[in-house]
Order: sequence, then C-alpha cells, then structure tokens
Amino acid sequence: MGRRLQLWHAAPVATFAALIWLAAAAAGQQAQAPPAQSPPTTAPSDRSRAEAPMDPARARALYVSNDPADHARGYNFQADVDQKAAADARYAQASKGVMDFQKVTYRSSVGDMDIPAYLFQPLKKRGPKGHAAMVWVHGGVHGNWSINMFPFVKDAVERGYVVICPEYRGSTGYGEKHHLAIDYGGYEVEDTISAVEYLKTLPHVDQDRLGMMGWSHGGYITLMSVFRDAHPFKAASAMVPVTNLVFRLSYKGPSYQRQFATQPRIQGLPFEKRDLYIERSPLYHVDKLKVPLLVHVATNDTDVNFVEDQQIVDALRSRKPDLAETKIYVDPVPGPTSVGHTFNRRVNMKTLERDDSPDQRDSWNRTWTFFEWHLRPYEDRSR
Repeated sequence: MGRRLQLWHAAPVATFAALIWLAAAAAGQQAQAPPAQSPPTTAPSDRSRAEAPMDPARARALYVSNDPADHARGYNFQADVDQKAAADARYAQASKGVMDFQKVTYRSSVGDMDIPAYLFQPLKKRGPKGHAAMVWVHGGVHGNWSINMFPFVKDAVERGYVVICPEYRGSTGYGEKHHLAIDYGGYEVEDTISAVEYLKTLPHVDQDRLGMMGWSHGGYITLMSVFRDAHPFKAASAMVPVTNLVFRLSYKGPSYQRQFATQPRIQGLPFEKRDLYIERSPLYHVDKLKVPLLVHVATNDTDVNFVEDQQIVDALRSRKPDLAETKIYVDPVPGPTSVGHTFNRRVNMKTLERDDSPDQRDSWNRTWTFFEWHLRPYEDRSR
C-alpha cells in the first residue's frame, strides 16, 4: 500500500488507467498495457482562428503584389512628360544670364539605358581642371529634378561648382520604359555614379574634386554610393536620407511596400528577400565609409521619420566619428505646416528664391563650409 501511495505522488499527471496497471504490477498480477492515448486535439484558440471568417476589406488593404505588371497599373505617363517639359522650360528661362544650363544624356554603366541629366555650369569656365564638381541626386521613389531646386543649384554654380543632376532609371517625365525600369538601391546607384563619366568629358572639371549630395531617396543613393569599396567622390552629403529599408517598409505599411515588391529586380518584401534588403540598406554598410560625410536630419520629419534616420546618425557617430559630421535639427519650422522633410529646401515657387528659415540657413552654411573645406571650389587649378 505504501508503494502504491508513493507511486501516486511520484506521477501526479499519470492517467487513472496507468495507475491501475502499476498497482496490478506491484501486486504481482498479470499486467495489461494501458490503452494508448488519443492524439491531442487542436487547441480551442487555434481552432477558432482557423474557423474565423476572412475580412475581405482588411485582406485587400494588406495585400502586396510582387508582380511587376502591377507596379504602375493605370498610371498616366504622359502627364509626367508634360510636367517635365514645363519644368525644363522654366529652368531654361530662369537660368538665362545666370548660369549655363543644359539637358544632357549619358550611358549608364549597367543595362541598355541612356540617362538624362541636368547640367549647370558657370557662364565663364576656367581652364583645365579649374572647377570642382558635384553630382546632386533628387529624391522620391518615382521623382525627378524639380524646379524648386533652382536657387540652391544657382548658389552652387556661383561658388564655382559644375553640378550634374541625373534622372536615374525610375525618374518621372521620361515615359513608361524609364519609369518601369526603377531599381531602388540597385542599378539606379550605377546610373547615378555613371554621371562622373560624363563629367570626364568636360576638361574644366577636376576629377580630384568631385562631391555628391542628395535629399531623401537621393540621400539614400548618396549613402549607397560612398558606402562601397570604390567610388570617385572625395566628400558627400546626405540630407534626411532613407537609411534602412528593412525597418522602413515595416513602418510605412502596404501602400509603401507595393512600390518596392513590384519592382522587377526585387519582387518581394523583406521577409521574402532578406539578403537583398540588407544589401540595399545603407545602415548595414556604414563600416565601408572612407571619405568625409555630412548628414542632416529633422526630428519632425514625417517622410523619413526620425526613428529611421536616428539609426544612421547613431551608427555614424559611434563607428565613423572621424569622417562623419551629423546634425539633428529639432523641429525645424515647427507648427501646423511642419515641413521637417524639406526643412532645408524651402523655396518661394513664384520667385524661385530661397524661403529661408533659421534652420535652413544654418544647414546650408554648414553644407557649403563642409564642401569648401574638402573640394576647394574657389581654387582655379588651371593656373
């Protein structure tokens, strides 16, 4: 009896049938194996989830296609072409007597594609290697070099720079084929760096004084360009840059994800293409930086949210403090019309003059000082 009690306490979770069998064995009786237990049934919570009716509206809202045919379904490409023609005409008009403005084309180093570009130069050129030059990169998943950048590029030319602004694949205003060739973080980076090959055809450009600068997606391309083993740039600046696609696509949700998952060379989301999204996220390549880099971000940015840009700022400050110069602007231009993402690109669109705020002036003062220190645009090295 004492042994039976001991067994009862030793196996409190045994079935009643198993205890009877053990007791019989202890008394020397013929033991019969306990009946096999039935396999566990689906937990009620699992069963209820499996049987829950689908919410078609929610399913539709969360659905993200990976079919390139869905990337720009129903898009009005001609409207973009018309808007681009109008912008180009205004650039030409505003540049008269101010700077030498041209639209040029060069060949990308990858794929079978010509890349349009804006070229801005001083009216009077110096001799061979007389000018520093910069590649300026526009933003937008699908965007283009817009007229609102006029006063800033004018400032650059007046300081002695030659500036080229690539309309890399995916840019708008050049028709359906160019639009649908978008390759965020892929071939578009090669398209942009290929602008340097065009600059090599200009004898007055000093190839030892090349810089790069971009805003938002353009800042992302700038980071992707200088976070590589080899590139031609001596200094770079990334303004409110996209930095981490793994985080960004999760944070922004399906409406933003659809712009990526349907790109021909992506076709999927980060959980499906982990290595690709890591490869195309500058945050994970900070250690490759070898040239001076300036980064400005804003805490009230609602496009590239500060929680994303804070990651690159922290990484640069901790791992590249000797090369990276960063500044966080706290709520620049605050108020109900907050423009954190464009805080240093404020322009009066009627006059095409800068609409300066204290933070915009500060950002550009730091930017010009940074590039003048590293590129020396005021030096005429042709002499």
